[in-house]
Amino acid sequence: MRIIDKKALKDYWDKVPTARSELEAWHAEVKAADWAMPTDVKQKYGNASILKDGRVVFNICGNNHRLVVWINYDFQVVYIRFLGTHQEYDQINAQTI
Repeated sequence: MRIIDKKALKDYWDKVPTARSELEAWHAEVKAADWAMPTDVKQKYGNASILKDGRVVFNICGNNHRLVVWINYDFQVVYIRFLGTHQEYDQINAQTI
């Protein structure tokens, strides 16, 4: 998979250094992944929430942080849409952000 906007990950772990190792691991795993459909994501990340239209929410650092992405399975691209604390996540609409 190709991840669009790794800078968002870097900016976040600069702000929250405790999230760095898990975000780097997530990035490496997703970059090596070959997801064709949402069930492929669930197979690797059982606690990920699959939303409509290619949206997926990942729990980071024991659910202290949330990562919302939009996945274009046909083109093998993952777009980072939101990364923040669980409390910040509660203030957004993951389906439209």
